[in-house]
Amino acid sequence: MTTINLNADVGESFGRFTVGDDAGMMGIIKSASIACGFHAGDPTIMAGAVRQALAQGVSIGAHPGFNDLWGFGRRQIKTSLRDLEYMVTYQIGALQAMAHGAGGRVTHVKPHGALNNMAHDDADYAAAVARGIRAADPDLIFVANCCSEMVIAGHAAGLRVAHEAYVDRRYEDSGQLRSRKHADALITDADAAVKQVLAFMQEGAIVTHSGQRIPTRIDTFCTHGDEPAGTMLAGAVRRALEQNGVQIVPLTAIEF
Repeated sequence: MTTINLNADVGESFGRFTVGDDAGMMGIIKSASIACGFHAGDPTIMAGAVRQALAQGVSIGAHPGFNDLWGFGRRQIKTSLRDLEYMVTYQIGALQAMAHGAGGRVTHVKPHGALNNMAHDDADYAAAVARGIRAADPDLIFVANCCSEMVIAGHAAGLRVAHEAYVDRRYEDSGQLRSRKHADALITDADAAVKQVLAFMQEGAIVTHSGQRIPTRIDTFCTHGDEPAGTMLAGAVRRALEQNGVQIVPLTAIEF
C-alpha cells in the first residue's frame, strides 16, 4: 500500500491570541510542526500542542523561525550563519524540553516562513539549518521543501530528509513556492487542494502554476494551520487520499 505523511504547522497562537484550530487539525494530520516561541508560540502554547499531539498519536516536530513575532516569521532577516545555526538549535531544544516533560519526544524539524524560503535556494543558509538540527539531535528528520538546497544540505549533514510538498500553496516553475504577493499563491478551495495533491502523487512530481512538472520524491504534504481554511483542506485531502488507497502515517513510519 502507498503511504504518505500529512503534517501541519501548529502551536502558532501567542498568549491570549489564538491562531488556527490546533485541536481540529490534530485529528487529521499525523505529524505536527510546533512553533518554538520565535515567530509564534510561547511555553504554555507549546506544552499544550505537545499534549494534544501525544493524545492523538501525532508525531512531534519543531518549527523554528526568525525572531519575528510582529511579522509572524514571514519577513526575511539577514543574519550570520553561526547565529542562524544556533538559533535553530535553541528553538529545537526548547521544544525538546517541553516534549520530554510530557513524556514525548521531538522527531522532526521543519523551518518556518521566511527562513524556509531563504534556505530553499541559499546553500549556506540551508547548511546552517542542517547543522543546527544535527547539533540538537542527529536522529531528527529534516523536513525540507522538495527540490531545495535544504534537501542537499540535509543529506550532506547525514540527516534523514523528508521531501515536503504543500496542500495549499502553488508553485513557481523554479520549484519554489509561489510568492504570497500573487493572488493565486494560496489555495483555499478544497477541490483545488485535492486536485493538486492527487496530481503530485500520480505524477511523482511538483506541478507548477503554469503546468510544468518537476520530478521529485514526496514524503509529506503540509497544510498551513494558521490559515482559516487549513483544517477543512487537510480533512478533504486526507479523505481523498484514503479513498484512493493511500495510507496516512507519521513521519517516523516513513522509510528514508
